[in-house]
Amino acid sequence: MIGLDGECLFVDNETESQDEDEDEDVAGVEVPRLPRWRTLHNANSNAYPEWQGLLPRSDDIMSPLQYFKQFFSEDILEVEQSNLYAIQCDANKPLNLTTKELEQFLGTVVYMSLFGLPSTCMFWNKACRLSQVADTMTLNRWEAIKKSLHFSNNEERQEENDDPLHKIRPLVTHLTSKLTSIPMGEKLAVDEQMVPFKGRTRLKQYLPLKPKKWGYKILVLAGSDGVPHNLEIYTGRVVQPPELADVGASGNVVLRLAQPIPKQENYKLFFDNWFTSVPLVLTLAQHGIHCTGTARGNRLPGVNLMCDDELKRARRGSFEEKMAMFGETNLHVVKWYNNRSVTLLSDYTGANPVTKVDRWDRKQKVIIKVPRPAVVEEYNKNIGGVDLLDSLIALYRNKIRSKKWYHRLVFHFLDMIIVTAWLLYRRDCEGTGMGKKEQMKLYTFKSYIAEALCKSGKSLERKKGRPSSTIAGQYEEKRDLLL
Repeated sequence: MIGLDGECLFVDNETESQDEDEDEDVAGVEVPRLPRWRTLHNANSNAYPEWQGLLPRSDDIMSPLQYFKQFFSEDILEVEQSNLYAIQCDANKPLNLTTKELEQFLGTVVYMSLFGLPSTCMFWNKACRLSQVADTMTLNRWEAIKKSLHFSNNEERQEENDDPLHKIRPLVTHLTSKLTSIPMGEKLAVDEQMVPFKGRTRLKQYLPLKPKKWGYKILVLAGSDGVPHNLEIYTGRVVQPPELADVGASGNVVLRLAQPIPKQENYKLFFDNWFTSVPLVLTLAQHGIHCTGTARGNRLPGVNLMCDDELKRARRGSFEEKMAMFGETNLHVVKWYNNRSVTLLSDYTGANPVTKVDRWDRKQKVIIKVPRPAVVEEYNKNIGGVDLLDSLIALYRNKIRSKKWYHRLVFHFLDMIIVTAWLLYRRDCEGTGMGKKEQMKLYTFKSYIAEALCKSGKSLERKKGRPSSTIAGQYEEKRDLLL
């Protein structure tokens, strides 16, 4: 995602047909009758709503495996369904999988994401053999576990109430419950996440403006630090729960994801123009959740703003602000022109105070000062939480191929949880005053988890020699020096 004040305008990640459908859904929602939008003539800035929450500070730093086990605990690493599925496929070839062996399998999967060979069988090949994987289990056993990896009983599937995610529903429910329990920071964002996949499944989406155009679309609520707090896999139209308001298909997604956010504590939520609408902002404001988002002109009823040509003729950095009041909620609409025009809607911040930023002028070939409204600065600073999470996952993404559609999601969740565990580790390190140079890098953190999982159920006696010869030894040695 590129910031609003950058060289490229923020754009949506949906196709035109999907955008039109969403606009029709929002247009059909009953919008409260608002007072006339008026132009602000004074330059007074709004009182910034103070956050009432608090992030807990940790006095101790756990091991990487302990952070990982907070999400992939033993209650989700059960092997009953995998063993049952193997028998259902071939009664003469039982899998006899144990929990420890499943952890070893996950450890090899994590190692594969770090080394990234083109094919999984190459990890056992003599030419490029990786001992951390090949010594854990044989190739035939690894392939058998992957083939039978299962999380629900196919025979218990209800055809009348068909769930597109029934094969991984227990895993999704478990991980979602864990993510929603993570303490949240003040600034949160809702955005889309793409899981690359080109196999055959009706859940696959095509988003031409994404770097990875084919795959599963996951809608994520994440903090500005990249920590995810809720997610929803896109499966088509969803019936809105009766306890939540109906503000259109795209806005309903935000309301569902925002349920774990504490109410009346002045949390700030950011989203792009695929989600933004006046009914959504007003609904969240009733719960004490403040919002800022880019907006489409057809979702701002009654707002008369200058056209793009007028703003362009004025000068680069020109803007116009309109305000309306509904009950106790002030709505601010700011249209700003940089390289292109962009419109933002917020219920707690407007154009003031205006700051100036350095930008390159292509015609004059010099750096100039460009006025930037406060709402633009606020949006750019806090919208990138999901993008940060995506970039960290992409560094060491698992690329194991499989014909089973749900395997891609399972391996993606494994990568995402490890990144989440690392972000929580960094949060604890900052709370204890540890400098960034002393903190483990993501690669080291992930390597330690892989090593610990591969040794699950095996002898952990230390061999003779220096303890720093393994990732675990390096971590313990550094930990002893810091204590």
